[in-house]
Amino acid sequence: MAKTKTTFFCQNCGSQSAKWQGQCTSCKQWNTIAEEVIQKAEKATWDISQTNTSATIRASKPQKVSEISTNAEARINTKNKELNRVLGGGLVPGSLTLLGGEPGIGKSTLMLQIALQLPYKTLYVSGEESAQQIKMRAQRIHPNSEHCYILTETKTQHIFRNIAQMQPDIVVIDSIQTLHTDHIESSPGSISQIRETTTELIKFAKETATPVILIGHITKDGNIAGPKILEHMVDTVLQFEGDRNHVYRILRANKNRFGSTNEIGIYEMQGSGLREVSNPSEILLSKNEEELSGTAIASTLEGMRPLLIEIQALVSTAVYGTPQRSATGYNAKRLNMILAVLEKRAGFKLGAKDVFLNITGGISVDDPAIDLAVVAAVLSSNVDITIDKTMCFAAEIGLAGEVRPVNRIEQRILEAEKLGFESIVISKYCKLPKQTYGIQIIKLGKVHDVVKHLFA
Repeated sequence: MAKTKTTFFCQNCGSQSAKWQGQCTSCKQWNTIAEEVIQKAEKATWDISQTNTSATIRASKPQKVSEISTNAEARINTKNKELNRVLGGGLVPGSLTLLGGEPGIGKSTLMLQIALQLPYKTLYVSGEESAQQIKMRAQRIHPNSEHCYILTETKTQHIFRNIAQMQPDIVVIDSIQTLHTDHIESSPGSISQIRETTTELIKFAKETATPVILIGHITKDGNIAGPKILEHMVDTVLQFEGDRNHVYRILRANKNRFGSTNEIGIYEMQGSGLREVSNPSEILLSKNEEELSGTAIASTLEGMRPLLIEIQALVSTAVYGTPQRSATGYNAKRLNMILAVLEKRAGFKLGAKDVFLNITGGISVDDPAIDLAVVAAVLSSNVDITIDKTMCFAAEIGLAGEVRPVNRIEQRILEAEKLGFESIVISKYCKLPKQTYGIQIIKLGKVHDVVKHLFA
């Protein structure tokens, strides 16, 4: 056994220093340097049974680019359409997936639900909850499962001993911050422990072609707790977002080596677990029988997925000297820009009026294609004239008052047609293929034309 050595690590960025100092030289954060004990011993492999590692490890040989096989990776179906979509088709054997999110958002619920539904032998390792707590949650989600095994353990050596005995097809770790290994003497959750335990899991996943899913906590800034190197080491980083006051959750891919990062998955939190929302436009549109002014429907894209969202605006005479400008779920600076365009190019005197804007459903949108719907909602509230509920909008507004085209307009048109809308307003500069749509397409070029079409 070699001599014990202490090193100082920054708990924020993971940088190493020889001595303690008040400020980290890399990330410039104060009071983040902590001393950790590192045992300079021989790094053991994840497999306890392997004593002579050099005999079992196969050396790689260089290959020509033309000789490399391009067969598609065989994927494991998770029986969850939303997760499959975000992952790019399912779990890749030997891959490491990291799932991060706020406390109480539903990370453990989602992973346990998937572990219970899988037809493969799945090992769910929990270092945060007892087996009884997991059992009560499992009875609520999916009472009968013959393939899911629960292990409450935090030491990696014990986990790998159980893995060697039962040979699972998929391993879920809840959470990576609770694991610790004997090779490092620092406390669980520290920079060294997270890095070492993740390295052991990566070796296990790659050598046995077993997919491993890690659950990670996040800091108050929204970043995954631990060193940034953790996100570099894994193959896929998923973010589970949402407000605990709302029932809907969004699953995004921040990094994906085996697929696109543009896809999103939407879930609804229920008492029996997370329900997949296959048509998110339905939850974002209100079911009002009566027609209301100040409401417009916009066609937007979340990644590669078209969504139709409802935009509400309220324009009223300013009570105080300075008019208020408030936007929920929308960029306030962009709202000010659109109001300036309406005042300068369309002649509407909105400078002395309060303007409030709200994106329904509790989501935030930064797609420029909803500009035209914002214009329509603001003008509708200003003149108190309702907009036809069967009409939606998809265009950007320029500073000259022109209606500009947006990308992937076909997908937006088809989504609006699918949901039963009768007309869609787009820019006249959009290039559409010569095909017939089941929805009326209205092409406009200026803000003046929009006002004439809606309120003439």
